[in-house]
Amino acid sequence: MNHPNTPHHEPGRASSAAADCAGAPRGGFTSTRFVLVEPSHPGNVGAAARALKTMGFSRLVLVAPRVAHVQSDPEAIAMASGADDVLASAHVVPTLADALTGVHWSIALTARLREYGPPQLAPRVAAKEACRHAASGDIALVFGNERTGLANEDVERCSALAHIPANPAYSSLNLAQAVQVLCYELRMAYLGESSGDTSASSPALADVGGPRAPSDEIERMFVHLENALIALEFLDPANPKKLMSRLRRLFARSGLEREEVNIVRGIAKHILLKTHDPEK
Repeated sequence: MNHPNTPHHEPGRASSAAADCAGAPRGGFTSTRFVLVEPSHPGNVGAAARALKTMGFSRLVLVAPRVAHVQSDPEAIAMASGADDVLASAHVVPTLADALTGVHWSIALTARLREYGPPQLAPRVAAKEACRHAASGDIALVFGNERTGLANEDVERCSALAHIPANPAYSSLNLAQAVQVLCYELRMAYLGESSGDTSASSPALADVGGPRAPSDEIERMFVHLENALIALEFLDPANPKKLMSRLRRLFARSGLEREEVNIVRGIAKHILLKTHDPEK
């Protein structure tokens, strides 16, 4: 698969640490990435760029797009309809792990609910949680391929899961439409203008005592932990069942801080040392 080689464009991150994102909406707009995983149709990429710009966002990341040089594709440019700058500056990367580098909170958008995976939120609740996290660093919204959506392993990389409750008799939203829905909800949350019944919302997150761990550090923690569990013979790599998926869900609910990740890795390190050399 060919991947376009485009300049890396990273708008400035949020400078405000205020917990109330209504007081600093600009921080949320610039610290939010929209990630499209393996998009198939140039028109959807262009329409997604338009959705971002109409709601005040600009950071579009494309993971292994199926069409090479999609930013210059005539259909993409036509569907961008004036959002050519967002389209042209889209950052292209080969993997979702690359797209989430430096991100400390992310949400996966999916058309179907998953048995395992991160906590599930309604889009409006997800936008409120995004608002809370965007005040302290980069966050990401992750969208899957038009035909197959997100793979389970991609969903498990994210901090939370959102599902748009469309008409059950006809729930077919295309990629750009889903992006538009979330752009709108995020804009309302960032501007402090969202309304409606929030009684079904998830409980408010506790104040974070330390800096949140970025996605890449959490992934390294899971690799370290999995190796330790294999060494203990608690996890059978030939028959893993859903153990790591359940552990990912458990840790996703807690909102890991950097120091907490270091503690887990320290435990894993000692397990590996003891299992390889019991005399230590």
